[in-house]
Amino acid sequence: MRDTINTDARLALDLALTVRHDGHGGVADDLTDPAGLTAWVHAHPDTVPDAAAFVADDTALTAVRELRAAVRALFARAVRPGEPSPADAARLLSVPEAVERLNAAAARTPTVPVLRWAEGAEPAVHRQAVSGVGELTAVLAQAAIAFLDSPDRQLLRACHAPRCVRYFLKEHPRQEWCKPSCGNRARVARHHERHRDAARDGRGQ
Repeated sequence: MRDTINTDARLALDLALTVRHDGHGGVADDLTDPAGLTAWVHAHPDTVPDAAAFVADDTALTAVRELRAAVRALFARAVRPGEPSPADAARLLSVPEAVERLNAAAARTPTVPVLRWAEGAEPAVHRQAVSGVGELTAVLAQAAIAFLDSPDRQLLRACHAPRCVRYFLKEHPRQEWCKPSCGNRARVARHHERHRDAARDGRGQ
């Protein structure tokens, strides 16, 4: 993912990418229990104040998982007329329900924009709860809304390499896959398919 990506886009994408390929032909979910959400927040220290001390419970987990379902449904809409990620294409929320869920989550806790401007880097803004740990889902929902309202939304794509279920931002005009390894798998699959078709045609003659 490029270093210049908007902070909100990065956070919204990272939430969606907690659903991923498991490396064995299936789909893994990083948010199956509170420990998984706790680890994810610790890896994203700008999501909430004092993120290092954050400990998720079942309520927080349910709220974030429900928000993620809304975000992935809206990502599926954003990539139209392309196909959505195969991970949840058959069980997407309706767009009106996803929008309602996202807006409701964003309204749970007031947040303020916080500017960070490190030496040698571009200014970056993230949303932070006004007091305490706040509602994690509000911060995530507001980031998703900001991303969907930004020009970066036009770059959103679903990766359709074999076994991949990721969304990504198309950084180059010829980019088809989320990462080089997916491109390699897709090329190998196409090669095998061409040979299979050629062998089938040869038998039919």
